[in-house]
Amino acid sequence: MESNNAHYVELGEASSPNLDKFQKVSIIPLVFLIFYEVSGGPFGVEDSVRAAGPLLALFGFLLFPFIWSIPEALITAEMGTMFPENGGYVVWVSSSLGPYWGFQQGWMKWLSGVIDNALYPVLFLDYLKSAIPALEGGFPRIIAVLFLTVLLTYMNYRGLTIVGWVAIILGVFSLVPFVLMGVISIPKLKPSRWYAVDLNNVNWGLYLNTLFWNLNYWDSISTLAGEVESPDKTLPRALFYALILVVFAYFFPLLIGTGAVPVDRELWSDGYFSDIAKLVGGVWLRSWIQGASAVSNMGMFLAEMSSDSFQLLGMAERGMLPAFFAKRSRYGTPLVGILFSASGVILLSWLSFQEIVAAENFLYCFAMIMEFIAFVKLRMDYPGVHRPYKVPLGTAGAIVLCIPPTLLILVVLALASLKVMAISVIAVLIGFFIQPCLTYAEKKRWLRFSMSSDLPDILSASVYLEHNES
Repeated sequence: MESNNAHYVELGEASSPNLDKFQKVSIIPLVFLIFYEVSGGPFGVEDSVRAAGPLLALFGFLLFPFIWSIPEALITAEMGTMFPENGGYVVWVSSSLGPYWGFQQGWMKWLSGVIDNALYPVLFLDYLKSAIPALEGGFPRIIAVLFLTVLLTYMNYRGLTIVGWVAIILGVFSLVPFVLMGVISIPKLKPSRWYAVDLNNVNWGLYLNTLFWNLNYWDSISTLAGEVESPDKTLPRALFYALILVVFAYFFPLLIGTGAVPVDRELWSDGYFSDIAKLVGGVWLRSWIQGASAVSNMGMFLAEMSSDSFQLLGMAERGMLPAFFAKRSRYGTPLVGILFSASGVILLSWLSFQEIVAAENFLYCFAMIMEFIAFVKLRMDYPGVHRPYKVPLGTAGAIVLCIPPTLLILVVLALASLKVMAISVIAVLIGFFIQPCLTYAEKKRWLRFSMSSDLPDILSASVYLEHNES
């Protein structure tokens, strides 16, 4: 009789270098960091009601997590614990498709993140300009954008632990008024309003985009895996709790808002929850929700910048970027990565974002396809490599898991305009140009590159040996 004894190299045993002296992120701050990476609260979901009515909006935020959020979170949990380091999805793609495509993944994700982050100081000021008209434009607005960016960047510099606890405070402040609104609304709820639907009057493009952009970016937390306390256990749990929190933060306010007041779809646009709060609870509740909307942008900025800057650090530790990107401050934060990301935010804050943000989302879709390919390919090529958390599916199941989100990506890409496609292709081509330039600079010794000795070789570490014994 034959038996198979397999000996595996465990990828989860190594950690990012010199981190023992820095405080790691525990599960509660990590949950709220994921919350702000993905959501930040129900602000921005109003368009789902305007596009499709109450029933489809509520149904969408219950069904869509099964199509997109849960698959992406599961893949992030498996791959993030398999490679518990700050490169995140860059390392996943590098390990399966090679360093060249890993760099392209990093370029597209970093660029999309910085473009996304450039919106938040502007949106924050948009909420305040009704109270402070001077912030609407001109020199005062420029100073305010710079001040906000510098302040939030400094918080990132001071440490990920601080960012995590600030995210908790902002998250509680943002969600509590909706809980109060729900309690106050109970006598006014009319369940019949939830069933309103007109399939002949649905803006499917707006509906799908609203669902997609409010329920993605679960993989962003992977670039912080090297900073997490016991990532093999903490990361999967945090993703699970954050998934519940995000779905609740969307579904509950929609349930209350559509049930407590008569539904006029044309009124459902950004900021309408504050109007509902005034009708239900008065001016004080409206003011609280307006304030929550504003500070939510601060939380999203902090979480996004953390992911973007630690991604650059992780790429430098892998030798994909010059070594100075791996430099840490005395607080353990990626000093150069933060400055680089902040500079990108300031540069992009003066641009018109409608087309550029659409292009950013296009880049995100490209990058997600590579992540799905990496997930499946690693399952097929290295099925026996240690995975501290493993999605309880075989190879065929892993492929099936990726099919619904991939089909959704294809729909989103098909809805993009030709202008958006052109901008996105140009951005991708820039990445194709940057990587050979960095390789040439390394060859000429114009820039110093180094591979951290504390990290496993992602190619050789994936090799396992099988021995058959009689």
